Amino acid sequence: MGMPANTNKKLYGTATVGSKGQVVIPAEAREELGIEPGDRLYVLGAMHAGGIVLLKEEMLESLVEQMSAQIEGFREYKKHGNK
Repeated sequence: MGMPANTNKKLYGTATVGSKGQVVIPAEAREELGIEPGDRLYVLGAMHAGGIVLLKEEMLESLVEQMSAQIEGFREYKKHGNK
């Protein structure tokens, strides 16, 4: 039950929130995304859309590093590029 092949998104099915707020991630998603017991997942809220996104810790670290590099590049451009 996937999305068109030209996207990086895929619908893995549904999950139900239990009485303790726990959600089981579908097995296919865990296998394809390399999510294993003990992995730390960050929960990001999309408040305007009423949804959440789960990111593996390594992915969040990578995103932060990329953003930091882009910010530093912009600072250097601003410092030296306008001369």
